Parts: sequence; C-alpha cells; structure tokens
Amino acid sequence: MWIFLITEVMFFGGMFAAYTIYRSTYPTVFAIASTSLNVVVGAINTCVLLLSSFTMVMAVRAGQLGHRNLIVFFLILTLIFGCIFLGVKAYEWNEKFEEHHIPGQAEFHLEGTPLQGPAKLFFSLYFAMTGLHALHMVVGVGILTVLIVQARKGKFSADYFTPIDISGLYWHFVDIVWIFLFPLLYLIDRHLPK
Repeated sequence: MWIFLITEVMFFGGMFAAYTIYRSTYPTVFAIASTSLNVVVGAINTCVLLLSSFTMVMAVRAGQLGHRNLIVFFLILTLIFGCIFLGVKAYEWNEKFEEHHIPGQAEFHLEGTPLQGPAKLFFSLYFAMTGLHALHMVVGVGILTVLIVQARKGKFSADYFTPIDISGLYWHFVDIVWIFLFPLLYLIDRHLPK
C-alpha cells in the first residue's frame, strides 16, 4: 500500500506542479477564475472530509480492539461522509456547468480584455484535479462498502484488522490530497486585481 501511495503522490505531484507553473505564468487570470469557485462549498467539503478521517481512525481503532459493532458503525459513518462529499462536489460541478465555467466555454474579462485561453486552462486543471480526486473517493467508497460487508460477517478481530488499517491509509491519502487542493484552487489570491 505504501508503494502504491508513493506512486499516487508522484501522479498528483505532477498535476500540482503543472498547476503551480501555470498559476505563476497567468497569476491575474487564475486569481479571477479562482474567485468564481464557491469557497463556502469547498470549505463544507473540507469539513466533511476531516470528519470522515476521524471516523476512519475510529474504525481502525475499533478494529484494533476487536469491537465488531463499532467497526461497522464507524465504517458506515465514513461511507456516509464520503457520499456527502461526492454529492456536494456534484452540486458544485453543476454550478460550473450552469455558469459555463467549463473547459472549452470558460471566458472572463478584465477591463474589457478577454482572458479566454488562460481561464480555460484554469478550469481544465480544476476539473482534472477535482475529478481525479473524486474518482479516488469513488474507489474509497467501494472499498468501504466491501469492508462493511466483511465486518458485519465478523471477518475482523483484534488479531486481524489489516484490511481496515490499509484502507485507512488510502482514505487518509485522499483526504490529504483535498487538503492541498482546497487552498490551491479556492483560497490563494481570492481577490480581483486593483
């Protein structure tokens, strides 16, 4: 799992590097485009994921102690928070589609000058990065579902909870990626140039 997570870090690292390079190349356009993102929705999703990390930690702890009912309870809570995150993300993406802030259609103006190309680039990166993150969330939801079924059948005990522990590593990795995505996309330079 650690080797897999290292490859994931390198993959997301490349996307973060591309975002950083383009943001430094087009700082004004990226700042303007960033202000169109719904920071409240992004903050809500951040809180939801932090709660899901807590419930995942509690599921691992319940596994260590061999408390089957608590394992199931905390895994279900983690699953619910994961689904809430995906639902909120779908709501936010729908907003972007309604505003035509999607790759191929995004267009902004600064003092009458169109900033079409760099704005499209911002939203291409936004959808690529948040979409890849959402895909990882979907995989995590699938893993949690399998764990819940196995935990209800009594497969885990204080002597054997490795799948819960390993899945927890994956879930925390996905949460950490969002902790980097949120400030990069939503918070940096949230003001229009003067």
